[in-house]
Amino acid sequence: MVSNPSYNESKAVAAEQTTAIVLRTIEFSETSLIVTLLTRDFGRVSAIAKGARRPKSTFEGSLDLLAVCRVVLIRKSTDALDLLTEAKLHRRFRAAERSLDRVYAGYYIAEMLRLLTDDHDPHPDLYDLAINALAQIDGDGNVALAMLGFDIQALRLLGHSPELRRCTDCGDVVARESRMVFALLGGGVVCHRCRAKQNQTVSMRLESIDHLERLQSANVSLPIEVKPQVYGELRAVISRYIQTIVGTMPRMQRFLPTRLTTGD
Repeated sequence: MVSNPSYNESKAVAAEQTTAIVLRTIEFSETSLIVTLLTRDFGRVSAIAKGARRPKSTFEGSLDLLAVCRVVLIRKSTDALDLLTEAKLHRRFRAAERSLDRVYAGYYIAEMLRLLTDDHDPHPDLYDLAINALAQIDGDGNVALAMLGFDIQALRLLGHSPELRRCTDCGDVVARESRMVFALLGGGVVCHRCRAKQNQTVSMRLESIDHLERLQSANVSLPIEVKPQVYGELRAVISRYIQTIVGTMPRMQRFLPTRLTTGD
């Protein structure tokens, strides 16, 4: 949360351009907004958009939630807010014209990008993944698969992919059995000897483990393919694993599809 927003023009660096996804906007004054953006080149940034709330503002329409735009930022050398001087709309998020499920999926992406990233820590591949996922849910893509694929690949890109071959406690290779133990805090499978030492575990079918291993490969791109009988277990485990990583249940997580159907 931003507190006591301010900016010091004397310490501003030269204006820089990048593409960005609008993750959140907060009213700052009668005329301005504080905007949280995921940028491709600078990572997550918070900036003040002066005059954005004025009628016929130059920002009109470009700072809507999940809009993709080309922005010009004056980045600060201190902890002060960056200054957003320009935003040209590239693509508007139009899921509201399609279905509520697609709207919730977009909101979920915005929330996850805020929770999983740090300020000024660029992840261009994560940005590209988010753009692809938004295109899936804003178009004709399957919502359930788009969200599951986004989560699994986002975890990989941020260094949180679960270990699925070796015990996360002792490091030994775990025998492939019809059901395996996944330790949420440990971040992967555990062997029988180490199972008792784990506080939070879930049982997963080997088929689900194999699917997850395939889906977290660097060679996988959206849209993904998952068997309907596997989706429910994967969705539940990944959701709980994300809760463990971020330390809370994301607000929009409960709106994610729990079943895989052709209508999602």
